[in-house]
Amino acid sequence: MTPPDQALRADAKRNRDRIVQVAREALRTTGDVSLNAIAKTAGVGSGTLYRHFANRDALLIEVYREEIRDLVDQVAPLLAEHPPLVATRMWFEALAEAMKTKQGLGDALTGSTKQTVTSESYGPVVGAIRALLDAGEATGEVRPGLDVDDVLLLLGALWRVPPGAEGDEQGERLMSLILRSIAA
Repeated sequence: MTPPDQALRADAKRNRDRIVQVAREALRTTGDVSLNAIAKTAGVGSGTLYRHFANRDALLIEVYREEIRDLVDQVAPLLAEHPPLVATRMWFEALAEAMKTKQGLGDALTGSTKQTVTSESYGPVVGAIRALLDAGEATGEVRPGLDVDDVLLLLGALWRVPPGAEGDEQGERLMSLILRSIAA
């Protein structure tokens, strides 16, 4: 039998995870979603939400952290299943999609919070790109000596394309240019 305090902790963790999941989904479309609406959709009271997240910025930071963690965690499985250049393309596409769908999250972040998440995410994202480039260099698929910051800057073009079919086509052209520029 599970002691009551452990059951409460597991329940509290489920509530916290559900709050973050609901916030992630809501923030993909708009930065204006209220914390009360997130709590209601998550099936918890506002008090429960505030026990886990003292304020809106705390929740937004956690949502962003999870998004980046999930994205970075994709690198190793992609490299295990695909040749490095294919894995790189797939991860670049996932990064671009994640950044495009973060419009609501980006709009919701305040200046200091935006700086916090940018600082926290930079290292893991650069590390993921470095791992992809290193794997490609090792197989001869990627040009040696690429500067990871240059590649990240190039990738920024992918999440700036407009939505819709024309934007998708432009994104595909840009992806081809980026991949040709890094290929050996």
